[in-house]
Amino acid sequence: MTANIEDSVIKKLRTLPVEKQQQVLEYLEQLNHLEACESVPADSGARMSIWDRVSEISNDVPLEVWEELPKDGSINIDHYLYGSPKRQ
Repeated sequence: MTANIEDSVIKKLRTLPVEKQQQVLEYLEQLNHLEACESVPADSGARMSIWDRVSEISNDVPLEVWEELPKDGSINIDHYLYGSPKRQ
């Protein structure tokens, strides 16, 4: 039965214009990605939220390093990254 579905899909796909074929391909890639995400158990540790990762990384930074960071970093980010003049 699977081969029949595959043959049927391919037959219909060949009749579509190239733009629609591209949309079908993108849709299949999305389905494949969703399938891969759903197959990973939430408690397996394989997928962490971005905030958990940030917390994990920041816990490895010594306190002395945190204390050396500029207090005006959010205002003067361009100064610290690119050397722009500091803002008040």
